[in-house]
Amino acid sequence: MEPRIVDSRDDFAQWAIDRANAILTDQGSNLATASRNGDQAQTRETAQALGQAIVDALLEAFDGLVGEE
Repeated sequence: MEPRIVDSRDDFAQWAIDRANAILTDQGSNLATASRNGDQAQTRETAQALGQAIVDALLEAFDGLVGEE
């Protein structure tokens, strides 16, 4: 995802919506497919990837806030 300048609460809200959409599109569909296939190992792996994508997004937001100081 390309860097975006967030100057307002509305900009941040739009970034969060876009980021959540990207995470669900990429990782959520993988998790749904693995779950539907009944492969527990793949489901566990894709669930961890989804969790990591969420953590990465939160850290990305935090790093953007810290960079403003």
